[in-house]
Amino acid sequence: MGGIAVLAKQAGHRVTGCDANVYPPMSTQLEAQGIELIEGFSPEQTKLNPDIYVIGNVVTRGNPLMEEILNRGLPYISGPQWLAENVLQGKWVLAVAGTHGKTTTSSMLAWILEYAGLAPGFLIGGVPENFGVSARLPQTPVQDAKSISPFFVIEADEYDTAFFDKRSKFVHYRPRTAVLNNLEFDHADIFDDLTAIEKQFHHLVRTVPQLGLIVANGKEASLQRVLDKGCWSTVEKFGTDANWQAANAQGGGSFDVLFAGKPQGRVAWNLLGEHNRMNALACIAAARHAGVAVETSIAALSEFKNVKRRMETKGVVNDITVYDDFAHHPTAIETTLAGLRAKVGNARILAVLEPRSNTMKLGVMKDALPDSLQEADLVFCYGANLGWSAEEALQPIANKAKTFDDLALLVQAIQSAAKPSDHILVMSNGGFGGVHQKIINALSEMSAIG
Repeated sequence: MGGIAVLAKQAGHRVTGCDANVYPPMSTQLEAQGIELIEGFSPEQTKLNPDIYVIGNVVTRGNPLMEEILNRGLPYISGPQWLAENVLQGKWVLAVAGTHGKTTTSSMLAWILEYAGLAPGFLIGGVPENFGVSARLPQTPVQDAKSISPFFVIEADEYDTAFFDKRSKFVHYRPRTAVLNNLEFDHADIFDDLTAIEKQFHHLVRTVPQLGLIVANGKEASLQRVLDKGCWSTVEKFGTDANWQAANAQGGGSFDVLFAGKPQGRVAWNLLGEHNRMNALACIAAARHAGVAVETSIAALSEFKNVKRRMETKGVVNDITVYDDFAHHPTAIETTLAGLRAKVGNARILAVLEPRSNTMKLGVMKDALPDSLQEADLVFCYGANLGWSAEEALQPIANKAKTFDDLALLVQAIQSAAKPSDHILVMSNGGFGGVHQKIINALSEMSAIG
């Protein structure tokens, strides 16, 4: 919704927005764009008399502002539908869908098109460091100063659209190029099982034109089931025994790109983990469909700077590095830790976790947590506001895991445990009470005393 607000502002509209809680980097981005932020959902906001209310999916019936809008018959629309009608219509949309990696992959793809001079528009659920903003309208390409770029890259979410539209957001986007990065069970608050999510992914497949391209993860049986339900577009796969493959990967991240078994070049970068290599392959294939040569994509990826809150270094104190990462699903936690382990070798990793997503709060994934945290040497879990016991869930790794309901006590425990050369990895899909800076401050105090 913040990104949609930015696009509307760039299109010349006056934009205001409200939420119960906004935090960086989105809050600071909106303020920098001159977008007014209002705390809370007071019905008094109708006095602004907007042309239309663009409603996000966090708004439910019973929300005081929404009830006022409904009672007075004021005009409203969902964010994805407004986007489809006002921004995406007539564009070559490149949509990135999947349980994991949507933000990073969308950022990579937008950067490749930018590097190639195609000046795409984009809407991404994070802030790509190559751009510094999460959204922008298509720009004028360098090679054609008389026209606006037709390309638009969008992070395509399977979560529902709004309280009045229970379809997945991505069915509104109608991509010409669709990336299906991976697919496993998530969003237990709205989906009963994996089959229900696969059905929504097939709704997306149904919107891709015959001349379009679907780029799919060849390792995912769930995605093959989606395609088996019916597919009317060309499909290119990436991963094992697929069209696109990564080979000769090194610990630092660099790898060779193969297409149909033939070497295409080598990506030289510092991003960690197999998941990022898979993201890169998907982007190379999608960009090729938009007319970008493979060698250009490979060169662009060597200059990709990642996304804020994706293994982002927040500070180094007394040779202790503190990272921030968006990981919150057990699979993402496991792959993030594996990537950091490959980087730091035998150095200690202190994992700091907040199970904050709707799925995690329901406890659906709690049994998978211990295995996902195996690569961590110590685990500190913030278990407040859960409907289940984090301490009980982490019992299989009780020798290295501690849970806390008090943020200050959690920070104090981390401060006591941390040693020089440690790596502290904070994982949450929310603001986590600013715990990153609290840890850095505590480590600084300890260093000063020492």
